[in-house]
Amino acid sequence: MSTPERDGVSLTHLDEPLFDGAGATKRDLVDYLEAVAPLMLPELRGRPLSVIRVRAGQRPFMQKNLPDYAPPWIRSFTMWAESSRREVRYPLCDDWRTLLWLANQRAVEYHPTLGLAGHLDRPSYLVLDIDPPPGGPFGQAVAAARLVREALTGAGLSGAVKTSGSKGLHVYVPVEASSEEAAAVTRAIAARAERLDPDLATTAFIKDDREGKVFLDSTRAYGATVAAAYSPRVRPGVPVSFPVRWEDLDGVAPGDFTVHTAPGLVAGQDAWAGQLPAPQALSLDLVEEGRAIPVARVQAMHEGKRRARARRAP
Repeated sequence: MSTPERDGVSLTHLDEPLFDGAGATKRDLVDYLEAVAPLMLPELRGRPLSVIRVRAGQRPFMQKNLPDYAPPWIRSFTMWAESSRREVRYPLCDDWRTLLWLANQRAVEYHPTLGLAGHLDRPSYLVLDIDPPPGGPFGQAVAAARLVREALTGAGLSGAVKTSGSKGLHVYVPVEASSEEAAAVTRAIAARAERLDPDLATTAFIKDDREGKVFLDSTRAYGATVAAAYSPRVRPGVPVSFPVRWEDLDGVAPGDFTVHTAPGLVAGQDAWAGQLPAPQALSLDLVEEGRAIPVARVQAMHEGKRRARARRAP
């Protein structure tokens, strides 16, 4: 039997389950990506891309380096990866054929950088990752997202919201700023949102300090990646990260958006449900406010070391 092709890309094992518990096949993944490609590709184009792949019978793994066997027509961008201490050749998913080839490699999740290749010091967005506590209802995340929106409004900014594809939400704020400025303002907005309702939301990076509250993660900055809008996730049922209108948040749940249901929901829809504003300038006062707030990861690292020393003390 000949290997099927779609748009010049050979496709294999299309009717195999995507992964255990997926409730979907590789063909479902390919069909979904084709349906959302006009909306999803602008989120990926020109950005170094990491993907999460799931080979049959294996655990999911993140892949950053474009393999040597990749077709020569796939564009790439080579840069130093601090986490692995080496140069990595990242794919640039600039067109449908590249996305299709990645899908055939069983790339389920798509995590682009916040900045474009060659301009990673100028992020397109600042991102607040809203993470409800384990077992917490999605309504908690929705309420926390509204705190973030209120804090943004108070700072003269606006953003759009999407489900993370897991149990939380992502708020994206298009900006014109350096990485350092965007990171500082992300901390400032998270802190302002926390102050609006400290019984609901927290910026505590150490899990034991969150006390069942929704975590406002302000650390998606610099070289961080975030699951792209419309990206599937390696979760039971293959949910997708899906933009929603602010006014619709109360009526949705993460399970509403999957590789099976989302194609029917994007028909005729604008990117980001028409909610993503144009890039916005950041005020110097807001940047300075954020600069005075310690970086959460660094603060947590020092606090962890302090607690460890205290436990060891006689």
